[in-house]
Amino acid sequence: MPQDHGGKMFQRLFRERPAATAGRALYQPLIAQAREPAFYLDGRVPDTATGRFELYSLHLALVVRRLRGAGPFAAEASQVLFDTFLSGLDDGLRELGVGDLTVPKTMRRLAEALYGRLKGLDAALASDAEPGALEALLGRTVYAAQEDPPAEALARYARDASAILAGTSVDAILEQPIPWPEPRFGASA
Repeated sequence: MPQDHGGKMFQRLFRERPAATAGRALYQPLIAQAREPAFYLDGRVPDTATGRFELYSLHLALVVRRLRGAGPFAAEASQVLFDTFLSGLDDGLRELGVGDLTVPKTMRRLAEALYGRLKGLDAALASDAEPGALEALLGRTVYAAQEDPPAEALARYARDASAILAGTSVDAILEQPIPWPEPRFGASA
């Protein structure tokens, strides 16, 4: 009976690297957390493409920030998570009916905005950040068009998430589930 050694060779050749698998696996739980109804109901984040982008970006930034500097495996997983996030944005644009000729330009703008959010969140969460920097950032981005937004509660959530992630081993984060805090706004905060 002939053996198919070529098929096994191709499976080994094209098998995804473990860090890439780990990074890709972080995407859905991150998106699920950003879709928690409390953000949109009690937290008054606009339930629009822009509002969802801002919350997705916030959660992505928190995870990427935690994985930074944690070694080559974490760096690769973080990059794959970032790339998967961008691919999800591209797919979302196409599902919304954005034309093929417009998608690259829109993706460039979204990627620039995402890099800005990552950099801004990192600076606002730094130990030497100005008091109120995170609230101001979230007020400008997540709550851009709202008067009296609950940016303080969302900032508290982001700080709590950052602290929880910082206290969780990278291995535990990569193995799932991500230990997100409960989003609390208003009277429940």
